[in-house]
Amino acid sequence: MNSKVSFSAASRDYQAGRYTQSLATLNQLIDTQKDAKTYALLAKNLLQLGFKTDAAKAYGLAADCAGQGAYEFLKTAAKIHLEAGNEDEALLIAMRNLNKAQEDPELAFIIASIYLRRQRRDLLRPFKKVLSESQNPEHARLAALLLNDDLMDETNQTLARNLFRRYPGNLAFRFLYLVCVREFNEFDEANKHQAPIDAALAKNDIDILRKDNPFYHLHWCGNENYNRYATIGTKPLDPARVAHRRGLPHTWSDKIRIGYMSSDFWDAHATMKLLQRVLELHDRNRFEITLFDHTQPEYLEKNKTDRSRWGKIVDVYGLPDEAILKAVRAENIDIMVDLKGHTSGSRALSFNLPLAPIHVAWLGFPGSTLNVDLDYVIGDHSVLPDVAKPFYHEKFLRMPESYQPNDPANRPQPQPVTREQLGLPENAFIFASFNGNRKITSQVVDSWSRILKRAPDSVLWLMANTARNKENLLERFQAGGISPKRIIFCPRAPYEQHISRQQAADLGIDTFPVNGHTTTSEQLWGGLPVLTMKGTNFASRVSESLLRAIDLPELVAKDLQAYEDLAVELALNPERVAGYKKHLQEKRYIAPLFDAERFCHHLEHGYELMIARAKQGLGPDHIDVPALPPRTEPFGSNG
Repeated sequence: MNSKVSFSAASRDYQAGRYTQSLATLNQLIDTQKDAKTYALLAKNLLQLGFKTDAAKAYGLAADCAGQGAYEFLKTAAKIHLEAGNEDEALLIAMRNLNKAQEDPELAFIIASIYLRRQRRDLLRPFKKVLSESQNPEHARLAALLLNDDLMDETNQTLARNLFRRYPGNLAFRFLYLVCVREFNEFDEANKHQAPIDAALAKNDIDILRKDNPFYHLHWCGNENYNRYATIGTKPLDPARVAHRRGLPHTWSDKIRIGYMSSDFWDAHATMKLLQRVLELHDRNRFEITLFDHTQPEYLEKNKTDRSRWGKIVDVYGLPDEAILKAVRAENIDIMVDLKGHTSGSRALSFNLPLAPIHVAWLGFPGSTLNVDLDYVIGDHSVLPDVAKPFYHEKFLRMPESYQPNDPANRPQPQPVTREQLGLPENAFIFASFNGNRKITSQVVDSWSRILKRAPDSVLWLMANTARNKENLLERFQAGGISPKRIIFCPRAPYEQHISRQQAADLGIDTFPVNGHTTTSEQLWGGLPVLTMKGTNFASRVSESLLRAIDLPELVAKDLQAYEDLAVELALNPERVAGYKKHLQEKRYIAPLFDAERFCHHLEHGYELMIARAKQGLGPDHIDVPALPPRTEPFGSNG
């Protein structure tokens, strides 16, 4: 057979749509002619006939024959393998061309989409820039999913800015860009690009919020009604599937089996600084505790604590949701508790599978975990008042004091420190904020400026993450008439040092609409009273919860004007602040806030009440856990 004639005939048949005839000719031709163009045409026919896996293999053979042109054939083979669901084959080809993948968005898309599905976010950093600069909208959408909450990572900053610059009309990318500029206190830029969103909301166009990230949305919006709409990256709950899960048969045992799921099971994480002692105190005669752990290996290497004290560890890092379901079912868990919600590294969406008879949200996310199948959210009467009930699909399990656990045993004790050691003025009244910089909005700075103007002998001690934050904050304070000399910046510090240095200030001053959460309890533990104001959603009510749990409700102002008035009043009457500091010293080991043992008893009672309803065949309903009698003696640092 004349090979030229045969290839031309096969090509004509392909162009005419006679794929089977073309394929038959090529199969004969390949016996004598193995070259790139023959294999490539073979692949095209196979693709048209629906044989994707065979087509991908044929493109691979074309690459073997193509010499310098092999890369395009390999890339095409990888793309088709991905479409066919052959992820391992696609990834193998792509990873062999890893250097090019950092410049070629098509290959980067293959690698990133596979690793994202496999929950391997730690491997995605090299592909953010090239995907965000691609002209392909699919690449841009994937790039947006690669953002993590480490905004100190320049790849995240570049990604957000590139996407918004390229697609300024895309609401999702606008919200993403606003996350970035808020992180660095770029107030003018944030207000400029927030303005169209505010204008739309003024016209009751609430649907635009569906493009916002549920977690970062809380940093600018304290409207509990609006918070329900920030649902990007989620799908509406199917009531039938929820009912199916609750109706599945379950074998209860003598002990209650609790499963906690998180990526934060290492001792230096803020979550474990709160939760560690409660996990240790769980009554093992009545409860079995299992930690479904998807902590990144790099963080586990930093852990110094024997994690077996917390419970049985089941490693689910990198597993798909179906494998997590299998792992949870193997432990016959009664109550699964998600500790992440809509925060970075979360696997909350796995709760949309029937993991356990009872699904619970707690601690990680300060709000309703939208579009995730959860029966209860653990809170208290401050963060979850009755007026919040219409805005949650979860039922409330309200603790009698604060929803936030605290660890008096493993948390370092504050040590004596002087203002001179810290470079602070001896005679000034020192306001302090150690909250994350993204929580400091232009409205917060303007409020603090008004306070400083009215309290002339005061200064503000402020933590700044970067030089950019410092520069932008100073510029806003100066615009508000405050001299830079009255703003004293400090960097982050090792935890033990941070706990001690806080007491050198006179008064902690809170942010809004997101309060200090762990930050506020750290300040109270360190002996620093904190001023806050009444909030309008969970995230803005946390400091009130903590202050009430240590018997300082008078430091919760009713509104912004009262907040500013009280700040000034306290600055002008430092003896009142000294009284609050003495109160914190006296109450540290007797008030509920740091009483891990009392908290654990309340939590376990809450779990028992949930179980009792489920065993009776009753659906979830709001539950208020009754309080134990008040302590009359200190509990001591060992709780």
